[in-house]
Amino acid sequence: MKIEVLTLFPNMFSAVMSESMMWKARDRGLLDFSACDIRDHSGDKHRKVDDSPYGGGGGMILKADVLLRAIDALEPAADTPVILMSPQGRTLTHAVALALSRRVRLILVCGHYEGVDERVRDLAITDEISIGDYVLTGGELAAMVLIDAVVRLIPGVLGAEGAEQRDSYADGLLEGPHYTRPPEVRGLTAPEVLTSGHHAEVEHWRRRQSLRRTWQRRPDLLEKADLSADDREYLAGLAAGEAD
Repeated sequence: MKIEVLTLFPNMFSAVMSESMMWKARDRGLLDFSACDIRDHSGDKHRKVDDSPYGGGGGMILKADVLLRAIDALEPAADTPVILMSPQGRTLTHAVALALSRRVRLILVCGHYEGVDERVRDLAITDEISIGDYVLTGGELAAMVLIDAVVRLIPGVLGAEGAEQRDSYADGLLEGPHYTRPPEVRGLTAPEVLTSGHHAEVEHWRRRQSLRRTWQRRPDLLEKADLSADDREYLAGLAAGEAD
């Protein structure tokens, strides 16, 4: 996958894209990443990229001509998503990240100041994505979150086969609890079933723990989850206080 980010602060991406899974993805040739400086397209010796809004008001607006030149310089294909990171966009979810992970190229545009000239949306933006119902100083941190969520879903990035399929939200549910050595910590022991060697029982336990955690923390997810008759019976038992 090729991901290009248009930003006023390309150095913000250096550490994130040089560590952990992002570095591994790049090292394995699974990710081609670049952070492109919008100021390079200002056409002004002072590298000015913003101006005050028509009609007055607080804040500064990223100029349409500058940002459009920056996008054009990347020569996006007709089917290349050009995504504006914006609190007004659709919410980033696992399903959205999965769909984007199947693309061969993404262009992310990081707004700043009070926002971008609306004509950029009209002429060049194909999608807008938000990471939550709050406002950040700029789109850079949001872009990093989106990149991480997307890239880890590219086959081969995580290393462990099928690891991404066991994540929270992958099957519409939250992931259940995990345990590792030592078997006892300050009086708390790991569940015996996990050390039993009985794979079917382990998977059954994990499924029920996933259901329990989702029921406790995000019951709204259960409305859309793909549930079996056994799942529904267990959830009914939880609601009635009868299930362990």
